[in-house]
Amino acid sequence: MKKKVLPAIFIIALIFIIGGIYAGQIAYQHYSYSTERADLNDYFDITDSQDTAIILGNERIEERARLIDGYYYMDFASVQKYLNDRFYYGKADNALIYTTASKIITAEIDSNSWTDSDGGSGTEEYVIARSEGDTLYLALEYVKKYTNFYYEGFGEYNHIQLTTQWPEETVATINKDTQLRLRGGVKSEVLEDLNKGVTVVVLEELENWSKVKSSDSYIGYVENKRLSDIQTRTPDPVTDYVEEEYTYLLRDHKINLGFHSIAGPGGNDTLLSSIADTKSLNVVAPTWYYISSEAGDVRSFASSSYVNTAHDKGLEVWAVVDNFNGDGSVSTSEFLSHASNRKNAIDTIVAEAISLGIDGINLDFEMIASEDGQSFVEFVREFGIACRKNNLVFSIDNYVPMNFNDYYDLEEQGIVADYVIIMGYDEHYAGSAEAGSVASLTYVENGIINTLKEVDASKVINALPFYTRIWHTSGNSISSEAVGMQTAKEFVDNHNLDMTWDADCGQYYGEYTSSDGTLNQIWLEDADSIGAKLTSMKSNGIAGVAAWRLGFETPDIWDVIADFVNG
Repeated sequence: MKKKVLPAIFIIALIFIIGGIYAGQIAYQHYSYSTERADLNDYFDITDSQDTAIILGNERIEERARLIDGYYYMDFASVQKYLNDRFYYGKADNALIYTTASKIITAEIDSNSWTDSDGGSGTEEYVIARSEGDTLYLALEYVKKYTNFYYEGFGEYNHIQLTTQWPEETVATINKDTQLRLRGGVKSEVLEDLNKGVTVVVLEELENWSKVKSSDSYIGYVENKRLSDIQTRTPDPVTDYVEEEYTYLLRDHKINLGFHSIAGPGGNDTLLSSIADTKSLNVVAPTWYYISSEAGDVRSFASSSYVNTAHDKGLEVWAVVDNFNGDGSVSTSEFLSHASNRKNAIDTIVAEAISLGIDGINLDFEMIASEDGQSFVEFVREFGIACRKNNLVFSIDNYVPMNFNDYYDLEEQGIVADYVIIMGYDEHYAGSAEAGSVASLTYVENGIINTLKEVDASKVINALPFYTRIWHTSGNSISSEAVGMQTAKEFVDNHNLDMTWDADCGQYYGEYTSSDGTLNQIWLEDADSIGAKLTSMKSNGIAGVAAWRLGFETPDIWDVIADFVNG
């Protein structure tokens, strides 16, 4: 009996041993650290030998860089988006332009040399800007000449670290040789080995693992037990590039500007009659210049006697330059797209301004297509340089800012120009699909508030309308005519309109129906409506007021404006 029991016990013991070995293998497989390496080409989405992933700060972004002839390049749109939007790609001239407060620096595409508007020149060791198909690539070394940022390339698996901001960050020291893994968990693929003593940036701390970035910009996970000496630090920012300071000709008083519409040389003779009833007016802006050819030729109605008369009356003259008073044959797009065209117009206008003693330039370019936005802004930069060098006040007229016209770039205008003028009218205009106010109080207030998000109040001028529209609606047909304040008053009186105050619009409203069923409406601009707008402007602390246009107002308006200017 004893002999039979012993083999059974042995068999049972053997089963336990084998089971233990199997369970140990299972446990080992479950808890042991995987040595499988991640495919780093897949990790960085590398498609060819030039393709380069970008780690911006602590995050890999969608955009890519290129490694060409040993230098890193980013596409033009990405440079503008992440690094510096002051670079301008002059496609028509095959040129890359960068404009400072005093110089225009131009590099021909696919070359390594540049010139500037002061006669300077230079040659780089790399191609500054490369054109590949429809894409322009800029050398990061060249971008760094005018921008403060840091970049470092890692060539074995192409990626670069790009740093544009230097906030406080959490760092830790690796206390034992370990691995950085693609995901949290011992079975995740290994991105790279981390040696004891190296520093990592801690991005996110989980229960047992932390998301970190290594010194060569791999982002993955490491066990918390391998992190020691956790602390915060603030990296030293890159300050190699010192931007040239912009200077401004800001007046130490509120601006009170009246636009003076002049359709020809004879219009200059109307200056004295146009300003006869004004009070506290200190700037007159005659519509003297318009672009008459795509090459940048300029039609001028400027007059030295006008300037002298204005000065005798204590008025500065800011001459208006526009793109819409010609015969309609000039393409604004074509004019703006070539540096030589822009220079021709600027040089012509500035030379005459100096000759006649003009005090400033007012740029009024309207109906610009979105695709020409960057060319317009470059024109603004270049015009600003010429005005600063010649002691001319530079102001720019703008629509009330909306999402659809943000390519006018009020922020850049606020840097380049002395004054940014918002044309706080044409809320409803001749082609509007519905009748309404030319400039309701809400419309004006929102225009000012949105402008102040981009431009300092010391530079913002709001332009008010000295006109309104009389609307006529018959069935689906809507028409209107713009009239001055006196004509509007006569319309109200002649039709015995019962005018009621619309608090939202900040205007008196009236209507009547003609015998043929036409609905006639008016939102009145008068001393009360102008006063409501000025009260809002005062509360926002802006630099002044402008008005379109002299001759459309009733005399009582000037008392209200004078209170704003002097108060």
